[in-house]
Amino acid sequence: MNSVTDNTERSQYELPVDGQIVFARYRRKDNVVAILHVEAPMALRGSGAAGRLMQGIVELARSRDEKLMPLCSYAAAWMRRHPESNDLLA
Repeated sequence: MNSVTDNTERSQYELPVDGQIVFARYRRKDNVVAILHVEAPMALRGSGAAGRLMQGIVELARSRDEKLMPLCSYAAAWMRRHPESNDLLA
């Protein structure tokens, strides 16, 4: 189940994990979403939480017919490791 939400007020995608929030800040222009920064709280680093956030972002983008521009090094590396997401690259 994808529990990633789009907090448009803060321009970030959010995934709650164990009472904490993993997030990705973005900038949207038309149907292109630039991923600016992905961050997981220290306690969640190495747990795969950021990867689950990215998977949720990909699913949201696909359902909204949006393209992704991974400007953040983590987001870019994640998308390189998941070539099934290449169709979403802006």
